[in-house]
Amino acid sequence: MTTETTPASAPRDTALTTFIDALPKVELHVHLVGSASVPTVLELARRHPDGGVPTDEARLRDFYRFRDFPHFARVYDAVNLLVRTPEDVATLVLGTARDLAAQNVRYFELTVSPYAHVRAGMSYPAVTEALDLAVRRARERHGIEIAYIFDIPADFGAEAVTGTLTAALDHPAEALVGFGIGGVEQMRAPIRDEIRDAFRAARAAGLRSLPHAGEMTGPETMWEAVDQLGAERIGHGIACVRDERLMAHLRDTATPLEVCPTSNVCTGQVAGLADHPLPRMLDAGLFVTLNSDDPPMFDTTLTGEYRVAADVFGLGRADLAALARNAVTASSMAEPAKRTLIEEIDALA
Repeated sequence: MTTETTPASAPRDTALTTFIDALPKVELHVHLVGSASVPTVLELARRHPDGGVPTDEARLRDFYRFRDFPHFARVYDAVNLLVRTPEDVATLVLGTARDLAAQNVRYFELTVSPYAHVRAGMSYPAVTEALDLAVRRARERHGIEIAYIFDIPADFGAEAVTGTLTAALDHPAEALVGFGIGGVEQMRAPIRDEIRDAFRAARAAGLRSLPHAGEMTGPETMWEAVDQLGAERIGHGIACVRDERLMAHLRDTATPLEVCPTSNVCTGQVAGLADHPLPRMLDAGLFVTLNSDDPPMFDTTLTGEYRVAADVFGLGRADLAALARNAVTASSMAEPAKRTLIEEIDALA
């Protein structure tokens, strides 16, 4: 699948492009494995040739052409199984930090699935040690701050729920701020009670509830995230446009939504960018943030998502600055740092 490009009838505004490049940004929805650049994945594939992931660039790019979300999930898992050592984990985190810093991203929340790395042969303490080291090195080398969200890969059942909670409570990274769940949403039904109990325990330990919901299922998954998981922010959430009552609730509670337009097209959740519900969500007054999800896999960047918002959805400087402010506000940054970054956005806008 490919995404739509800017229509020929709407040439890119170079002044707006310059503004987007200069805009200080925060990324709230990006996955550790999915953020690995093509050169990094090739390095890992060659390091672990038994993993079944292509070791040449042309074949890898073809590997990243997704038929639907289940196919994407299988490819993602294959790449994930290449991450077998603490060095592999640190390599991915630092690569993501480098790529985002180059886009004027000052802070990002990285979604990590420790259980998946334990499946590949690591221990929970080893994963945490690598994550902690990467935070320090990213700050020193790239001047960027990282926070982590430990995410349940729901595709692997109750064991993944238990493992993720164990990682969060017994082996937390120093920069751990949130607890989430991702993967194929339809796989949650058989373990609904286990998921609810895990989120309750994580929240009691002081972690924010940051689940994916409403990406590949209907509004009912979002209601479940709100009512059963205590969601403070929702990953994707595009299904809300199918339920007026849900949209009213999200607007009234100012619940942030981590919207990832290119991702939704690439995994077949939306037919094309022109069909994406983002404009409707903004018109309804919802609290929207822009994010890249798995950028190299979807041939995008966070800056690219802001350009999509301008080129395809027609957003101007004030709208784009508002989205950037929303991301800062919805983040887990310390309040003084939030105020400083918002002042910088305001000055540019």
